[in-house]
Amino acid sequence: MTSRSTLTAWLAGLDAPRLSRVLGTRKDAVAPPEPCSMEELAERLLRPGSVALVLPQLPLPCLQVAETLAALKASLSRSALARALGATAPTAARELDAALEALADHALVWPDGDGNLHMAAPLRQAWDAPLGLDAPLEELLEGVTSEELRGMLVALGIKPPGTRQQRTAAVLEHHGDPQRVAAVIAKAPSAARQLLERQAKSAPQHTEFVVFGAPMADVPPGERWALDRGFLIRNRHGYGPARMPAEVTLALRGPDWRAPFDPVPPVAKLVPVPAVEVDREATAAATAFATHAVSVLSVCSAAPPARLKSGGVGARELGRIGKAAQTDDAVVRITLEIAHSVGLLGADGDRIAPTAVYDTWAAQEPAAQFADLLHAWWNLQFTPSQSRDEDDRSLAALAGVPRCSACLQARRGLLAAAATLPEGQSVQVGTDLGPLVAWHRPLAHPSFHDETPFAATVREAELTGVIARGALSRLGAALVTGDREELADACRRLLPEATRTARFGGDLTAVVTGTPSARLAELLDSTADRETSGTASVWRFSGDSVRRALDTGRAPDEISAELTAVADGPLPQPLSYLVADAARRHGRMRIAPAACVIHSDEPTLLAELAAHRALAALGLRQLAPTVLLSGSSPDKTLAALRDQGYAPVAEAADGTVRIEKAPPRRAAAVPAPRKATTKAGTGRSAHQTAKAPAAVDSSGLAVRLLATPPTVPEPDPLGTGGPFGTDTEEIVAGYAKQLTYTDVRQLAHAVDTGTAITVEYVAASGSRTVRTLSGLDLDPPYLEAWCHLRDAERVFTLSRIHGVMPPGHG
Repeated sequence: MTSRSTLTAWLAGLDAPRLSRVLGTRKDAVAPPEPCSMEELAERLLRPGSVALVLPQLPLPCLQVAETLAALKASLSRSALARALGATAPTAARELDAALEALADHALVWPDGDGNLHMAAPLRQAWDAPLGLDAPLEELLEGVTSEELRGMLVALGIKPPGTRQQRTAAVLEHHGDPQRVAAVIAKAPSAARQLLERQAKSAPQHTEFVVFGAPMADVPPGERWALDRGFLIRNRHGYGPARMPAEVTLALRGPDWRAPFDPVPPVAKLVPVPAVEVDREATAAATAFATHAVSVLSVCSAAPPARLKSGGVGARELGRIGKAAQTDDAVVRITLEIAHSVGLLGADGDRIAPTAVYDTWAAQEPAAQFADLLHAWWNLQFTPSQSRDEDDRSLAALAGVPRCSACLQARRGLLAAAATLPEGQSVQVGTDLGPLVAWHRPLAHPSFHDETPFAATVREAELTGVIARGALSRLGAALVTGDREELADACRRLLPEATRTARFGGDLTAVVTGTPSARLAELLDSTADRETSGTASVWRFSGDSVRRALDTGRAPDEISAELTAVADGPLPQPLSYLVADAARRHGRMRIAPAACVIHSDEPTLLAELAAHRALAALGLRQLAPTVLLSGSSPDKTLAALRDQGYAPVAEAADGTVRIEKAPPRRAAAVPAPRKATTKAGTGRSAHQTAKAPAAVDSSGLAVRLLATPPTVPEPDPLGTGGPFGTDTEEIVAGYAKQLTYTDVRQLAHAVDTGTAITVEYVAASGSRTVRTLSGLDLDPPYLEAWCHLRDAERVFTLSRIHGVMPPGHG
């Protein structure tokens, strides 16, 4: 039976609560919800993309059970699986049942009516060599000729039957008996036995390229003996390494070998921590982060950060924001990323500015503000505090980094690990949770520059108060449940209401305990300089800060009235004197815009110009009887005056009359031809002397030009000649705006055919690299591929691919 039919039958036999649980774990496959049959539901659950999304969410025991089923490539009974995993003891058996139950909840492994276990077919392809086993013998024998099968049977001492099918069955029967295989290998020559035992302990090696020429004539010592008996098999052309069938590997590992199964998480060293201390530290961290986040966004509202040409906010702007908000780079990056993800920030030309949603958000209480930010952080598919890439180059914030499900699962695994700690117990430091995270989410990976595993994720959780004193806080527990109302309630319990008054001191400072309200923060930011932020924020008034407020058009009495309204007492006399003194000095001199100045010793002439209607477009303004200001450039002003019959002259910067005679324009000198030089020992010129041009027959040249067909564009890889030969080409062209017509066709061709390609890639940091990619998987706007430069799987943004060339170039 197919996996679809067995899954359909299993789903049909579930009760409503169990089926609801399965659908809840696989929302990716069934959303948006719509009526469908069990057969259609099973087909959705078995889609390769849907299955691939589930794997990063699984803990280590579930992955180990799934890998064992994938390695054995056959339906197994639960007892046979337990023996393969060495989970026959009562405690281990219960852990195995729990893992199978979790896999069934995700519709990855399920039992049939006979009690045999089945798994989703796409899940088998998640491992290239599950448990270090190569393909089964039957698959490897597909390329073996009937005569070669006969030779194997003769070497094994078995009389070969007549047909190829019978010979294949005889070899399968012999190799399917582990004891017979082990007995034959035990009598093998020493070199052959050592070779086979060594290969059985190592992962199989697959060759991804074909070597042209004659097959390998020389083989390692002992390999010929193993090849003759089918214990090692080469492909039908004799190329590549010899492969060991899975049955032979299992026979050599012996009857006592068991697949790895670690149902119990690693033990962490715990220390007692009262819950009240966890809440106290979580409150302090959450309050500080919420205050800093409001400050960061307030700075962005007052002076939106500029975007780099390559996209994102660079280190200089991040430093400016951090200095103004009195917080570090990590908090600035986290705040910008999560605010952008929920629409509080958006691109506005060459800057990043708050949106209309920000105004609504800023008017909320700190608890509601923080709940929105924390929920956004929980669902980010990358690590927002990461400031360096894998090449240790600086990363810009808001640069549109590729999605990283492993980063998301690192966050999920951290909270899942912390949730398993006994009540009243915690790890000594947050980074001690790293091994537990690796057990709960084995497919999650730490950041590039983590000194300890998942240090960046732990740091973010501690900054937001999700992890405090090495334990899970109320905020973290609410995040794990996924309930927004519960999260909002936890934030209200931990974060105080916004502070709407400030305590003004005679030292020209204003102190606000807790999180200032949006109105209070805006007022103090506009009239004073913020010195510190956190559980208590401090602003300092100065002549310059009050002058900035006056520059916005506010009157001195208005400033004093606004500060008095938010003060928890009367304003100190020094602050009142400061405002009055700044107001007295404000505006004693004025600066007017001017593109040029017109001056003359004749006041009557300048008065005539200022009143001239035809010169109104110049924006003339008379400052003195002999001085006019013009809002237009000097050249435009000169031309306008001369058009009206006046005779002005232009002045240089030093007051002298500017000479307007333009020198005659001449072409650049043509360099003399380089003298030919002779390479030593060759007798030939390194550079040929240019020949004199021959007389040109213009009539004949015109005829030839008209008769010549237009230049034909470079043929596309597929030879279709159409604007888009495939859907892939149209998708690539829609996202890779930097590529030419030919480059788009070449890249699309590589995606469709699975061939390698070399591209010029511009990273988020702005650095350019040339990379050879293979195994391309298009997931717009991203391209997943194996990067030969990094020797690892990487995700590339299509818009950052600026060139394409055949593999091997660059």
